[in-house]
Amino acid sequence: MSAPITRIPPLLPVAAPRLYGAGLTHTGLVRERNEDAILTDPSGVLWAVADGMGGYGHGDVASDIVIERLSEITDAALAPQALRAQLHSANADILAQTRGSGQMGATVVAMLVQNSAATIVWAGDCRAYLLRGRSLRLLTRDHTVVQDMVDEGLLGDSDRESHPERHIVTRAVGVEPELDIDATVVPLVNGDRLLLCSDGLTACLGDQDIAEHMRDAATPEKMCDALVIAALEFGAPDNVSVVSVFAAEA
Repeated sequence: MSAPITRIPPLLPVAAPRLYGAGLTHTGLVRERNEDAILTDPSGVLWAVADGMGGYGHGDVASDIVIERLSEITDAALAPQALRAQLHSANADILAQTRGSGQMGATVVAMLVQNSAATIVWAGDCRAYLLRGRSLRLLTRDHTVVQDMVDEGLLGDSDRESHPERHIVTRAVGVEPELDIDATVVPLVNGDRLLLCSDGLTACLGDQDIAEHMRDAATPEKMCDALVIAALEFGAPDNVSVVSVFAAEA
């Protein structure tokens, strides 16, 4: 009797999703100038939102420095190392520029996509979201006094947006000589939708509203338009910046 033979079918190659997106930034309805800056990439690889800290003055300069440094990253760079290195360079640049002229800084979220995975880094309260199917997932954790209070059980999650210290960040680029950066890596599949945004959006819209606009939009451009318009309808007391990225079948 011959031994049984088990045949294992070959794994079919899965095509990497094609990434494409758009970005939009708006001054809002209260601020006199836009201190946000965004980075969009026609190749679908590198994306970012930087939110200048207007309370420190020259927030637009700080956010521009952050975006300029990030834009120097090449497609072949090692994602976590390159993102961190450029943010540290931006941190040093901003500190050098503020010597003797007051303080400025910027919060940031940036994403570099390689090999069907998104590496996301952030400092401050800019956020990254992933919509997969009908489920919205927050990929970042705010670096704020209020978030620390929530984590310690001193404040309920539903009370964060009404707290008077909700805008006080505990990390930002260009404020301290040492910059602590958080990072996460998310594998991407066809149909995923990603959102990078400044806190000007999340101060106006809750996660449920954000998810609805992300689901309903036919294109990244329409998603950006819908989110910014919704924030404006709420009153947009701060600058509003969004970057949307779609993962589609190649």
